[in-house]
Amino acid sequence: MRTLYSIIISIIQVVLPISGLFSSKMKLFVRGRKDVFSILKKQLTDQDRVIWFHAASLGEYEQGVPVMEEIIKRHPEYSLVITFFSPSGYEIKKNNAFAKATTYLPLDTPSNARRFIEIVQPELVFFIKYEFWPNYLTELKKRQIKTVLLSGVFRENQPFFTWYGQWMLKSFDAFDHFFVQDNASMTAAEALNLSPVTMSGDTRFDRVSRQIEMDNTLGFIIDFKEDQLCVVCGSTWTEGEEVLTSFINKHQGLAKFIIAPHQIKPEKIATLQQKLKVKSVLFSEKEGKTLSDYNVFIIDTIGLLTKIYNYADVAYVGGALGTTGLHNILEPATFGIPIIIGNHFEKFPEAKKLQQLAGLYAVSNQSELDEILHKLLTDQKFRSQTGMIAGHFINSNTGATRTVMEYIANLHG
Repeated sequence: MRTLYSIIISIIQVVLPISGLFSSKMKLFVRGRKDVFSILKKQLTDQDRVIWFHAASLGEYEQGVPVMEEIIKRHPEYSLVITFFSPSGYEIKKNNAFAKATTYLPLDTPSNARRFIEIVQPELVFFIKYEFWPNYLTELKKRQIKTVLLSGVFRENQPFFTWYGQWMLKSFDAFDHFFVQDNASMTAAEALNLSPVTMSGDTRFDRVSRQIEMDNTLGFIIDFKEDQLCVVCGSTWTEGEEVLTSFINKHQGLAKFIIAPHQIKPEKIATLQQKLKVKSVLFSEKEGKTLSDYNVFIIDTIGLLTKIYNYADVAYVGGALGTTGLHNILEPATFGIPIIIGNHFEKFPEAKKLQQLAGLYAVSNQSELDEILHKLLTDQKFRSQTGMIAGHFINSNTGATRTVMEYIANLHG
């Protein structure tokens, strides 16, 4: 089966450039992989002792960051190599502060895996969350390179739980340790006879818990909000913006709104503004304006959302009202604020847990959003209690990074 899989991946590698003609994202996907090997040869030397982190996209990268920070602090003798599968992760973090080299991961063919590992020569490898590439894993096992799954998630609907995907389990022998996020993942991993497995938790809790200790001051947000309630809507997609703008138009004056769309293309921003019946201002056009005069502040740039959550009284986090995947709920939760999301979050254990604790509410339509958002904005006691639950949820789930670093320390025993 691995041979068939490799043939299919090789065919995909040949035909992908054609898809780049029809999709800007696929064009980045293909073009970014074109010079990976030459880039690595230029940026790495034979003297580098490499630890390799692989992340699918931005969210997985964020899970790796706390461990990267600690490795750099405690083991400066190592150089980090970071790879991404997705353009949405690579394009945002290609100039990160941690790695000596950051590239796309070449597609999972046997020859790509051999060549990549031959150039990088990693001493330790971290695959993050659920990145399982059989040919890379097989090559790592063949070379006896220490390989770890970081903040892993296992669910019974993953391919290797099925008859047609069980062949992948052989490549899991490459892992020297599985660090998983929750008890459900640990149970699922044990059902696959994976070992050793440690329930470490999610390293993102460590990442976001540090944010509250930083300087999150944004003067332009202070000018906009003044002393009014503020709802911060982070990483919104069209389906979320539909219900949010409807609420804003129906409840003018109840609160101020900050909307940070996931896609900041000018035409999408213009469409969003057209839906609003209240005064809105763009971040890119804020200079010289009295921001307090506006009801909605649209953030048409990236990199500010984490700090903006500091000013929220309620947060809406996008992605789960449609099928694009829930964005980061932990960033607002660390500031101790109530969170609203869409109802498609089955793959996000942190959201399920916070919902069970009543620190997060999921909605599936306009009336449900209207009901819970109105209650949170008008019932101060309910809002405070819900936010307190969210903040406590973060504080009680830190420590995953420490567990992983203890493992690394033992390797150096």
